[in-house]
Amino acid sequence: MKRVLAVMAAICAVAALPGRALAAGEPLPYAFDRADRTVRGAANSSDAPALAAGAAYKDTLGPGEKRVYRLDLDSTSDAYVSAVAVPEKGESVDYSDGITVTVQDRDGYSCSDNSSTFESAQYARPIAAYAYRVIGKGGSSCQAAGAYYVVVERKTKDIAGQGDWAVELRHVQEPAVRAGGASKAPTSWPSASPVPLTGDGSDRAGGTSFNDAPELEKGVWKSGIAPGQTLFYRVPVAWGQQLYAVAELGSSGSTGGKSYLPGALVVRLYNPLRGSVDSASTAYDGKQKAVELDPLPPVAYENRFGIGDKIEGMRVAGSYYLAVTLSPEVAGSFGTVHSLTLRVDVKGQARQGPSYVGAAPDLGAAGSTGVARSGTMRLVGVAGIGTGSVLVLGLGVWTVVARRRAAAGW
Repeated sequence: MKRVLAVMAAICAVAALPGRALAAGEPLPYAFDRADRTVRGAANSSDAPALAAGAAYKDTLGPGEKRVYRLDLDSTSDAYVSAVAVPEKGESVDYSDGITVTVQDRDGYSCSDNSSTFESAQYARPIAAYAYRVIGKGGSSCQAAGAYYVVVERKTKDIAGQGDWAVELRHVQEPAVRAGGASKAPTSWPSASPVPLTGDGSDRAGGTSFNDAPELEKGVWKSGIAPGQTLFYRVPVAWGQQLYAVAELGSSGSTGGKSYLPGALVVRLYNPLRGSVDSASTAYDGKQKAVELDPLPPVAYENRFGIGDKIEGMRVAGSYYLAVTLSPEVAGSFGTVHSLTLRVDVKGQARQGPSYVGAAPDLGAAGSTGVARSGTMRLVGVAGIGTGSVLVLGLGVWTVVARRRAAAGW
């Protein structure tokens, strides 16, 4: 018990260190990749800096601002650029606020564009969107080699009083596939949700970003979550496999303030390219609530020829990311620490992937070692720990104590 108290004291000491607690107007805790390069997007295409394939970058984006970057592409590879926007903690956001990412050719034709907004859950949290140049998806535009341009734009309804957002950019290229592969999206797949997994579950604290997200396999996983916090997890899904996920927010013993909070728990699924696939949310009234993602098709190369994020997004094997956010308003009504349960299921046998002309991109597929995440935390993530995060750490410590007591019979 003395050891546990010492750990708790150390956690509290971390919270008390200067610069550790986050106040409104400071960035949300988000672990950027150590390898991120600093870049400054241009106001026009003539001055646009190049984004190298396989590299990640860090920039900022002001209210209503637009930044332009350049891609130098061949005529055979598919190219993807994602942007993760990290607002300031406590920043007021509107339903339509967010980011739009567009890839354009040299004539200004849009190869693709995607947006990510806060929708009905109007509170600050990391959001991501991607755009791409795909070869052979009908038409003759955006097929030639040469310079292409990525436009990242921040949509802000009320510019007054808004700060800059940190932005993480990533450029990934996917080689062409050999002739003879499928060119149409599947029209049917197992679309019934399986019975959610049961059991006591295992503890697995979430990460603060795509970069430090811990891996989840099939099973039941538990963590604490604080109001205003976003937890990231990654789930390896191979070619031919289907992902199912349910997030449950535990009941609360405390009440005060509002007794009903819409959009209190938000779950968003991103693919290995950081493109949004699906999202769901639920209100909270102090009773346990569950959020279940819609059934999604098995991962297949040909899904990219379908329509809609839920089909197109399941286009590559690799690590799929769950981002789970608890509304900051929950603190005033139901307390500061809550329990989160994730029920993750991966169905189907892994299949052989497409026959690429060249090496396939490493997107953290099943069996890939990836980054060592358990037991470590990036320095930038530690520096960004706020009071809510410390409370979650405390919850984890006391969970361990309770389980040991139960096992020992005291």
